[in-house]
Amino acid sequence: MRSAVPKVLHPVCGRPMIEWVVRAGLDAGAGKIVVVDNPRRRLGESLPDGVVTAIQEQPNGTGDAVRAAASEIDPDQPVVVLAGDVPLITPEAIDALLAGHQAAGAAATMATMELDDPAGYGRVVRAADGSVERVVETKAPGDATDAERAIREVNTGIFAFDGARLLEALGDLRPHNAQGELYLPDVLPALRGRGHAVAAHVIADPTLTLGVNDRVDLAEVVRHAQRRVLEAHMSAGVTVVAPETTTVDADVTIGPDTVLEPGTTLRGATTVGEGAVIGPLTTLIDTRVGDGATVLHTYATGADVGAGTAVGPFAYLRPGARLEAKAKAGTFVEIKNATIGAGAKVPHLSYIGDADVGEGSNLGAGTITANYDGRRKHRTTIGARVRGGVHTSFVAPVTVGDDAYTAAGSVITEDVPDGALGVARERQRNVLGYAERAATRDPDAGA
Repeated sequence: MRSAVPKVLHPVCGRPMIEWVVRAGLDAGAGKIVVVDNPRRRLGESLPDGVVTAIQEQPNGTGDAVRAAASEIDPDQPVVVLAGDVPLITPEAIDALLAGHQAAGAAATMATMELDDPAGYGRVVRAADGSVERVVETKAPGDATDAERAIREVNTGIFAFDGARLLEALGDLRPHNAQGELYLPDVLPALRGRGHAVAAHVIADPTLTLGVNDRVDLAEVVRHAQRRVLEAHMSAGVTVVAPETTTVDADVTIGPDTVLEPGTTLRGATTVGEGAVIGPLTTLIDTRVGDGATVLHTYATGADVGAGTAVGPFAYLRPGARLEAKAKAGTFVEIKNATIGAGAKVPHLSYIGDADVGEGSNLGAGTITANYDGRRKHRTTIGARVRGGVHTSFVAPVTVGDDAYTAAGSVITEDVPDGALGVARERQRNVLGYAERAATRDPDAGA
């Protein structure tokens, strides 16, 4: 991956890759999930509660990784081994593998797939009776013959085992390969040598077992995962106008009859209610949008957009922005750590930060809350049904009472009582004849 981030922590639609695998196991009904980590223990924070971690002290192959988890294996239960870098596996595919394993009465069952280009995968060598004889790795020169490399059926890295038989065979592993590692598939010939059956379960959809070895693979996996996420939302009643330009993270929730217009991106813990319109060209990160809201050409992170609100176009909602029901944040409006009350409007070209705006208020174009004095942030309180004139600046801390007005161009530095008009600007005076004097001014006199 050429990355400081462990491969299985790279995100796939907003979730670490390893979390996709763990969730698939949990949803398939696993009684215990064991994740094999390295001594730096970097995976723990990305795992759901209840997941057990085993430590592989040295990176010595997949067989050694499973051996590191041996103390967690119940010999009386079936064991499914999943690969942390194969995130598209589904609970249904795991269930089918276990059903095939139990029906075959095998000690081990390997999930396989057939690929037109099997490069990089271990090849599955079948015995004359169709059972699995062994897996030949192809990672390094000398691991496989030309005939073995020509095999199209490959190991997915996913297995089902009889717990007791797996524990016995792990002790037989030897590093007989070019890399000197212990490969888990080498338990298969060991099991056959003990007289146990080894079966194969072909997964018909190869996308479920796509592995990630580099960022090209990661992009391909994300493409399939994103389509899966979008199709689930569309099946639940969400209209996605242009799936090819829409990005929705796996943990986003969207209500029915909502429309996602082209260029929409929904990230993190974003939730969208019913009947909303999001986009075009809108990005929402960890943001809640209520029923019936419209959010156009907007970037929002950590915001709360109430039901029936109108946002955008070209609005920026920063963390702590809260728009209550039927409020409005219009064109080129930025809101940060501020509450805009029900039905209140900030229509144009304004910055509202560290403020509370009461219900039904209307702030004119160019309204600014001057919330920072160079050392500390201060809060502005604007009451209900306030009418703010255009180009009004509120210098915090300041309070404007209910039903008050501010005159256009005012810099409000003192509280405005309920129902009052706040005027804070220099009285206009006209200098007659100024243009004529300016035209005849001596150029050598300077300005």
